[in-house]
Amino acid sequence: MANCFNLEYASLDHSKWRNLPPPPGFSSFAPSSRAPAKAPTAATSSYASLKDKRAWDLAISPAKSLPMQAFMLYMSGGGVQIFSLGIVFMLLLSPFKNIAGMNAAFAPFAPTPASIKSLKVLPLQKIAYIACNLLTLAVGLWKCRSMGLLPTGTGDWLAFESRAMAPELSLL
Repeated sequence: MANCFNLEYASLDHSKWRNLPPPPGFSSFAPSSRAPAKAPTAATSSYASLKDKRAWDLAISPAKSLPMQAFMLYMSGGGVQIFSLGIVFMLLLSPFKNIAGMNAAFAPFAPTPASIKSLKVLPLQKIAYIACNLLTLAVGLWKCRSMGLLPTGTGDWLAFESRAMAPELSLL
């Protein structure tokens, strides 16, 4: 019974497989040991430009998620319910978490590993990242105001007002 499950590779006919064309993308050329002197610098500059593009993608990623978050806020309604409060809390908390972890988020895109924590590395991308997160925070605060959670009217501050003295009236 053990022999019916064994496959004898030596008994296969190799002649019909040798005439097949190579698969698409296959290159039978071996890489040469000599490379032009400009190739490493071109690869390094290409890698640096790729890192710069990825840093810009990360910098504007909070703004890319704003339409989805605005749709979620619209669908949650204007009332004060647990679902809408959860969405608003997430919207208000995420910019603070993103800004606090900004250096760690931009660490893979730093030109040198020694300068990861410096705020002078990728300054334009970091400013754009902060601006996009502040825009997200502004949308969350706008939703809080539209739900009536922010004290914006004079009636919201009546507890801190002092009562004026009543004028004396005489009927004589």
